[in-house]
Amino acid sequence: MDRYLGRSRCSFTFLAIAVLFTLLSPAKEVLSDPLIQQVISDLYSDEPILDAEEHFETFKRTFGKKYKSDEEHTSRFEIFKGNMRKARIHQKLDPSAIHGVTQFSDLTYEEFEKGYLGVDNGMEWNLFRNASGETEAPILPTEVPDDFDWRKHGAVTEVEDQGSCGSCWSFSAVGALEGANYLATGKLISLSKQQLLDCDHECDPSDPDSCDSGCQGGLMRNAFEYLFKAGGIQSEKSYPYRGEDGHKCQFERSKIAASVKSFSVISSDPNQIAANLVKNGPLAVGINAIYMQTYRGGVSCPYLCCKNVDHGVLLVGYGKAAYSQIRMKKKPYWIIKNSWGDQWGEDGYYKICRERNICGVDSMVSMVSVEDIKSTTYTSHSH
Repeated sequence: MDRYLGRSRCSFTFLAIAVLFTLLSPAKEVLSDPLIQQVISDLYSDEPILDAEEHFETFKRTFGKKYKSDEEHTSRFEIFKGNMRKARIHQKLDPSAIHGVTQFSDLTYEEFEKGYLGVDNGMEWNLFRNASGETEAPILPTEVPDDFDWRKHGAVTEVEDQGSCGSCWSFSAVGALEGANYLATGKLISLSKQQLLDCDHECDPSDPDSCDSGCQGGLMRNAFEYLFKAGGIQSEKSYPYRGEDGHKCQFERSKIAASVKSFSVISSDPNQIAANLVKNGPLAVGINAIYMQTYRGGVSCPYLCCKNVDHGVLLVGYGKAAYSQIRMKKKPYWIIKNSWGDQWGEDGYYKICRERNICGVDSMVSMVSVEDIKSTTYTSHSH
């Protein structure tokens, strides 16, 4: 699978973003906003980063960074300074969040994409595909609590770190399955991501080139289809994560810990997403991760963000009362579990505005339900 399908359209330089915003925005009052003008000014600026050496030394200590040579050290320092400038620009474009140094601050964006993202944009994601395990999502009543968080109800496992492997799609899919299994059984069991990396080569019926490909990327809906056909998934304990390709599939049906009954793609309507979240558990979600490389906390609510998704995450809840500096009032937000360890973001979590499909967060959402393993004899659904 070409895991970069659709990304080139979103890999704008910050200058191009500013120019496009200037050309396409119909609101003159926004164009004259001093904040936007300052961002555009910064894009042209070569202003040095103050205390860059000190920041870099702190970064290396904090994240245990070591380099093989003086040449690599010099190169990474230059990249680090570039990413500090990027964080400064992100802060101006996304002032209700906190942007700065993260564990990715010595990586180029191309390295960041290759090592830590891994969701193909998908073709016509919201269309029902009539795959063997897929069902059409019903329209649900939208009377839901003002705030909701599955972490408080015991349906979310600890934050994990995918490492330098484009396996985010497997963490997203497995996280949704863990939540569904908890709702069905009352037991929270960490399930195997490595099984998907080793054994899942399922392709999207509507796009045969979009196949699950281990650390090279995949799609959550493909993963659900594979698990439906295979009969289930083992626990993390019985099939532990390695974060690398090249291993033979070691799936054993006798060790299945959860089994997919069905899965559905959910409407991009945020009210339907919230209703499905409350009723069915955490949801597998795709998102554009351009602001996530520098994210440290707060609610991300940027002026503009590409909607072509490239990263798989888990939607675990939502809130109603986060202040948005851009809109000068409190705005609702989604609560996202990531797979970059608990040193990233807010203890491994990301908050993003719950409106206008910001960064594509509403455009690739799916749910899964599980079989009752007590009454199921595990046989493959494949033909």
